Amino acid sequence: MKADHRVLSSILLIGLIASISNTSTGQDVKKIGIPELEKILKSPDDKLFVVNFWATWCAPCVKELPLFEKAAGKYDKSKVSFLLISLDFPSQIEKQLIPFLKKNNISLDVTVMTNLDYNSWIDKVDPSWHGNIPATLFFNNQKKKRHFHAGEVDGNELEKLITRYL
Repeated sequence: MKADHRVLSSILLIGLIASISNTSTGQDVKKIGIPELEKILKSPDDKLFVVNFWATWCAPCVKELPLFEKAAGKYDKSKVSFLLISLDFPSQIEKQLIPFLKKNNISLDVTVMTNLDYNSWIDKVDPSWHGNIPATLFFNNQKKKRHFHAGEVDGNELEKLITRYL
Protein backbone atom coordinates (compact mmCIF):
# COMPACT_ATOMS: atom_id res chain seq x y z
CA MET A 1 0.00 0.00 0.00
CA LYS A 2 2.84 2.41 0.88
CA ALA A 3 4.57 1.58 -2.40
CA ASP A 4 1.38 2.36 -4.36
CA HIS A 5 1.05 5.67 -2.51
CA ARG A 6 4.65 6.57 -3.32
CA VAL A 7 4.21 5.70 -6.99
CA LEU A 8 1.06 7.83 -7.20
CA SER A 9 2.82 10.70 -5.39
CA SER A 10 5.77 10.43 -7.77
CA ILE A 11 3.50 10.50 -10.83
CA LEU A 12 1.66 13.57 -9.51
CA LEU A 13 4.96 15.34 -8.75
CA ILE A 14 6.34 14.58 -12.22
CA GLY A 15 3.12 15.92 -13.78
CA LEU A 16 3.34 19.09 -11.69
CA ILE A 17 6.97 19.66 -12.62
CA ALA A 18 6.19 19.11 -16.31
CA SER A 19 3.32 21.59 -16.23
CA ILE A 20 5.45 24.19 -14.46
CA SER A 21 8.34 23.73 -16.88
CA ASN A 22 6.00 24.23 -19.85
CA THR A 23 4.67 27.53 -18.49
CA SER A 24 7.65 28.90 -16.60
CA THR A 25 8.27 31.54 -19.22
CA GLY A 26 4.58 32.13 -19.75
CA GLN A 27 5.33 31.22 -23.35
CA ASP A 28 2.46 29.94 -25.47
CA VAL A 29 3.65 29.31 -29.01
CA LYS A 30 0.83 29.40 -31.52
CA LYS A 31 0.85 28.07 -35.05
CA ILE A 32 -0.36 30.31 -37.85
CA GLY A 33 -0.98 29.85 -41.54
CA ILE A 34 -1.58 32.31 -44.34
CA PRO A 35 -5.14 33.28 -43.25
CA GLU A 36 -3.94 34.16 -39.73
CA LEU A 37 -0.96 36.06 -41.11
CA GLU A 38 -3.26 38.04 -43.41
CA LYS A 39 -5.49 38.87 -40.43
CA ILE A 40 -2.48 40.18 -38.50
CA LEU A 41 -1.32 42.24 -41.47
CA LYS A 42 -4.79 43.77 -41.91
CA SER A 43 -5.26 44.68 -38.26
CA PRO A 44 -7.48 47.76 -37.91
CA ASP A 45 -6.12 48.55 -34.42
CA ASP A 46 -4.65 52.01 -33.95
CA LYS A 47 -1.26 50.85 -32.75
CA LEU A 48 2.15 50.16 -34.18
CA PHE A 49 2.78 46.51 -34.89
CA VAL A 50 6.39 45.36 -34.91
CA VAL A 51 6.47 41.93 -36.55
CA ASN A 52 9.82 40.18 -36.67
CA PHE A 53 10.44 37.13 -38.86
CA TRP A 54 13.22 34.96 -37.47
CA ALA A 55 14.41 31.41 -36.68
CA THR A 56 16.46 29.75 -33.96
CA TRP A 57 19.04 28.61 -36.54
CA CYS A 58 19.63 32.17 -37.81
CA ALA A 59 22.54 33.78 -35.92
CA PRO A 60 21.64 37.41 -36.76
CA CYS A 61 18.03 36.69 -35.72
CA VAL A 62 19.11 35.31 -32.36
CA LYS A 63 21.43 38.29 -31.87
CA GLU A 64 18.65 40.85 -32.29
CA LEU A 65 15.91 39.12 -30.24
CA PRO A 66 17.02 40.69 -26.93
CA LEU A 67 16.66 44.12 -28.58
CA PHE A 68 12.99 43.45 -29.25
CA GLU A 69 12.51 42.24 -25.67
CA LYS A 70 14.17 45.39 -24.34
CA ALA A 71 12.19 47.70 -26.64
CA ALA A 72 8.91 46.03 -25.70
CA GLY A 73 9.55 46.94 -22.06
CA LYS A 74 9.78 50.64 -22.97
CA TYR A 75 6.46 51.05 -24.76
CA ASP A 76 2.82 51.00 -23.72
CA LYS A 77 1.29 47.75 -25.01
CA SER A 78 -1.78 49.67 -26.10
CA LYS A 79 0.42 51.69 -28.47
CA VAL A 80 3.00 49.15 -29.68
CA SER A 81 2.53 45.43 -30.18
CA PHE A 82 5.48 43.10 -30.78
CA LEU A 83 5.13 39.73 -32.48
CA LEU A 84 7.89 37.27 -33.28
CA ILE A 85 7.03 34.95 -36.16
CA SER A 86 9.34 31.96 -36.15
CA LEU A 87 10.21 30.23 -39.39
CA ASP A 88 11.43 27.15 -37.56
CA PHE A 89 9.80 23.90 -38.62
CA PRO A 90 6.46 23.43 -36.83
CA SER A 91 7.59 19.92 -35.88
CA GLN A 92 10.43 21.47 -33.83
CA ILE A 93 8.27 23.60 -31.51
CA GLU A 94 8.52 21.34 -28.48
CA LYS A 95 12.08 20.05 -29.00
CA GLN A 96 13.83 23.19 -30.21
CA LEU A 97 11.78 26.39 -30.15
CA ILE A 98 10.26 26.32 -26.65
CA PRO A 99 13.58 25.32 -24.99
CA PHE A 100 15.30 28.12 -26.95
CA LEU A 101 12.71 30.67 -25.77
CA LYS A 102 13.09 29.56 -22.15
CA LYS A 103 16.90 29.54 -22.29
CA ASN A 104 16.95 33.06 -23.77
CA ASN A 105 14.16 34.48 -21.59
CA ILE A 106 12.02 35.48 -24.56
CA SER A 107 8.63 36.55 -23.26
CA LEU A 108 7.20 38.30 -26.34
CA ASP A 109 4.37 36.70 -28.30
CA VAL A 110 5.77 34.00 -30.57
CA THR A 111 4.00 32.26 -33.42
CA VAL A 112 5.27 29.66 -35.85
CA MET A 113 4.45 29.92 -39.52
CA THR A 114 3.05 26.56 -40.61
CA ASN A 115 3.13 27.24 -44.34
CA LEU A 116 6.67 26.37 -45.32
CA ASP A 117 6.16 27.47 -48.93
CA TYR A 118 7.50 30.97 -48.24
CA ASN A 119 6.96 32.11 -51.82
CA SER A 120 3.22 31.71 -51.29
CA TRP A 121 3.08 34.36 -48.56
CA ILE A 122 6.17 36.62 -48.37
CA ASP A 123 4.68 39.07 -50.89
CA LYS A 124 1.78 39.55 -48.48
CA VAL A 125 4.29 40.87 -45.92
CA ASP A 126 6.12 43.06 -48.43
CA PRO A 127 6.60 42.77 -52.20
CA SER A 128 10.28 43.71 -51.89
CA TRP A 129 11.01 40.85 -49.48
CA HIS A 130 13.11 38.03 -50.92
CA GLY A 131 12.61 35.78 -47.90
CA ASN A 132 15.87 36.51 -46.10
CA ILE A 133 15.76 36.70 -42.31
CA PRO A 134 15.78 38.45 -40.00
CA ALA A 135 13.18 40.79 -41.39
CA THR A 136 10.88 43.18 -39.54
CA LEU A 137 7.65 44.84 -40.55
CA PHE A 138 6.49 48.02 -38.80
CA PHE A 139 2.91 49.04 -39.52
CA ASN A 140 -0.16 50.89 -38.32
CA ASN A 141 -2.93 50.41 -40.87
CA GLN A 142 -5.18 53.03 -39.33
CA LYS A 143 -2.50 55.69 -39.72
CA LYS A 144 -1.40 54.25 -43.08
CA LYS A 145 2.16 53.82 -41.86
CA ARG A 146 4.22 50.89 -43.08
CA HIS A 147 7.93 50.11 -43.24
CA PHE A 148 9.63 46.85 -44.11
CA HIS A 149 13.20 46.33 -42.88
CA ALA A 150 15.13 43.45 -44.43
CA GLY A 151 18.08 42.30 -42.35
CA GLU A 152 19.26 42.72 -38.80
CA VAL A 153 18.53 45.86 -36.81
CA ASP A 154 20.68 47.25 -34.01
CA GLY A 155 19.25 48.79 -30.84
CA ASN A 156 19.49 52.41 -32.00
CA GLU A 157 17.97 51.65 -35.38
CA LEU A 158 15.09 49.73 -33.78
CA GLU A 159 14.32 52.64 -31.45
CA LYS A 160 14.42 55.12 -34.36
CA LEU A 161 12.08 52.99 -36.46
CA ILE A 162 9.60 52.53 -33.62
CA THR A 163 9.63 56.26 -32.87
CA ARG A 164 9.28 57.19 -36.53
CA TYR A 165 6.28 54.92 -37.15
CA LEU A 166 4.61 55.37 -33.78
